[in-house]
Amino acid sequence: MPERSDYIKILKKMKLDKIIGGCMAVLLLLGGGYVGISQFEPDESDRNYQLIEESMEVSLDEPVSGSETDNQSDNQEGAPPFQVNAKAAILMDAGTGEVLYKFNENEELPPASVTKVMTMLLALEAVEEGKVTLNDEVRISENAAGMGGSQMYMEPGEVHTLEELMKGIAMVSANDGCVAVAEYLAGSVEIFVENMNSRAEELGMEHTHFVNTNGLPADNHYSSAKDIAIMSRELLKHTEGHDWFTTWQDTVNVGLPGKETEFGLTNTNKLIKQYQGAIGLKTGFTSDAGYCLSGAAQREDTKLIAVVLGCETSNIRLQEISKLLDYGFANYETVKIAENGEIMGEFESIKGSPEKVSAVTESDIQLLVKKGNKDSITHEVTIYDDIKIPLEKGDKMGELIIKQGENEIQRYDLVAEEDVKKAGIFKVMKRLIEKTGD
Repeated sequence: MPERSDYIKILKKMKLDKIIGGCMAVLLLLGGGYVGISQFEPDESDRNYQLIEESMEVSLDEPVSGSETDNQSDNQEGAPPFQVNAKAAILMDAGTGEVLYKFNENEELPPASVTKVMTMLLALEAVEEGKVTLNDEVRISENAAGMGGSQMYMEPGEVHTLEELMKGIAMVSANDGCVAVAEYLAGSVEIFVENMNSRAEELGMEHTHFVNTNGLPADNHYSSAKDIAIMSRELLKHTEGHDWFTTWQDTVNVGLPGKETEFGLTNTNKLIKQYQGAIGLKTGFTSDAGYCLSGAAQREDTKLIAVVLGCETSNIRLQEISKLLDYGFANYETVKIAENGEIMGEFESIKGSPEKVSAVTESDIQLLVKKGNKDSITHEVTIYDDIKIPLEKGDKMGELIIKQGENEIQRYDLVAEEDVKKAGIFKVMKRLIEKTGD
């Protein structure tokens, strides 16, 4: 190991070199030379001297920690061993919302036709709320028929069911269908876009702003990979749309009465043909946005959502989505604990009517775990013994406790399946007598 005197000699040489280099830089600058200042930055040997100089501040008998190599190792801990050829990407578990991979996931980028995920979501939520039905007839306006880009080539005045328009949006990315749906649901495109932005805010989409319903290029129209995954996860909850997302080819009649022609629908999402378990979801492309895709797939109980934005080609888009999904399915699996509304216990009170009430879950309950850890997941049910009567449907009655080994992971509320009123005095007395008789 070099003696301390050796380090001092190196430091002296370093300082002399820097003095000489500095003088040369000043002379060149004063002489009006064209050499850039950046060329006088320390070279690799100067940086080595700097490391030696810094190391002198600690005891030479102790190892120096926090090196560049150590930091790289810490930053990469738990990260998947691959990169995605896109401007931004994310992999999310559809069941829990857990993010399994992310890259520039919050960068605000043009989403192109992936915008239509939100358009379809608002339409299916309106169906679920009973505001409209998929059999409703929608008249096509001149505004809708005048949309360019991907379309169903509909004429002003022709009529289609809401389901036909949704199928066109999902399969061939119909811009005219988006405008027709927006006008039908909200009265105008402008109001519908306001609703899109309001819903995005409700879902916690912090890096999204919509200007139109279809993703055609527009100033201040942007989203992020994470936000797209969030709204895609919400859309997948509506099973009515799953057939549209996964159908490769279909037809629809377009044109005014007496002039109808059969229009072929071929899905723009090649993932559904080429990836095992693919269930959608939506492609997008403009010259500004590049090739984008929100893709989803399900194998057994595990459902994953992958998003890539800004890919250079359609093939790269498909390749990178497949890479993300492959990583998820290879490394994770889902443990299903309970389904929405499943009975997990009951509470009995002689003062209640009815006397017994079931405690049920408020949603599907599942857990994503690393492959091989599935058997370590258990659950316990706790029903409170001090429940007050009357009881309303949805009131908390207990908890479902999820554990991995001996460690508690999460708790979920268990709620009353129905209303429980106070029983009349005579019914209570009768129950007491019956129990005493037993």
